[in-house]
Amino acid sequence: MVDYGGFIVLIERMDGARPMTADIALSKAYSAAVMQRPTEMLENWRSSDPVFFTQVGRMGHRPIVATKGGVTIKRDGAILGGLGISGGSPDEDQQVCVDVLKAAGFELDFPQWAGARKH
Repeated sequence: MVDYGGFIVLIERMDGARPMTADIALSKAYSAAVMQRPTEMLENWRSSDPVFFTQVGRMGHRPIVATKGGVTIKRDGAILGGLGISGGSPDEDQQVCVDVLKAAGFELDFPQWAGARKH
């Protein structure tokens, strides 16, 4: 979990988890916080403009990732940070994020960015 600026608030790696899962989870949390959208919403941007996405993705203190498992923490419309989960499938990581934030009473609605493609 990271704060609004993407700085670590809490990190935990379960016994037996693969060594990189903590770093991946932090990158997901960072991306969700600083981009102010869940990481799965970044997939269209990555696909539609991969060069720019790659350049922006290297600018901060962690990589920006576009995959499931990172959700923006939002309450009363204010972005508070990001939660990232890694170690399962992308769908499993995403579901854990959603379940945790929903149980804690955080908002899970995020408007599409301007210019985002509709499915």
